Amino acid sequence: MTTLRAFTCDDLFRFNNINLDPLTETKHTQQHLCLGVCVLVTGCGLVLAVMGKAEGSVAREEWHGHVTALSVAPEFRRLGLAAKLMELLEEISERKGGFFVDLFVRVSNQVAVNMYKQLGYSVYRTVIEYYSASNGEPDEDAYDMRKALSRDTEKKSIIPLPHPVRPEDIE
Repeated sequence: MTTLRAFTCDDLFRFNNINLDPLTETKHTQQHLCLGVCVLVTGCGLVLAVMGKAEGSVAREEWHGHVTALSVAPEFRRLGLAAKLMELLEEISERKGGFFVDLFVRVSNQVAVNMYKQLGYSVYRTVIEYYSASNGEPDEDAYDMRKALSRDTEKKSIIPLPHPVRPEDIE
């Protein structure tokens, strides 16, 4: 039995079991999270969560939903649950008048990249050394992936940039 409900502050204390794996990284920011949803499985605790926010200027074409983190416990992956939460985040972004939804994913995480492509996302740009590495490894690049929403009738928000950018160049 699963229950879909709004993310609460107390969930942050139960989030580590799904957020502390090598495929998930939550960037620490001062920005306000405007959306959080989680799925609970009876007896298993928190097994899936998406955190997102709205960012940009409301009056401009940069207004969008941003996926801060999408995490699924390993034993619950490949069941379509992440797709359901992404769909919910997209619906909320649509209701808030966003032009697109974006997210960052490690270039090496081909499973996630392929999942997002199946959900209609495309690579907008590559961000050089976006993710900090550990154990003396080099920093890793990220894809900034986007999906246009209905307000972006000309799909301008997803026209790929021809060159990579650095993290400090991201608005």
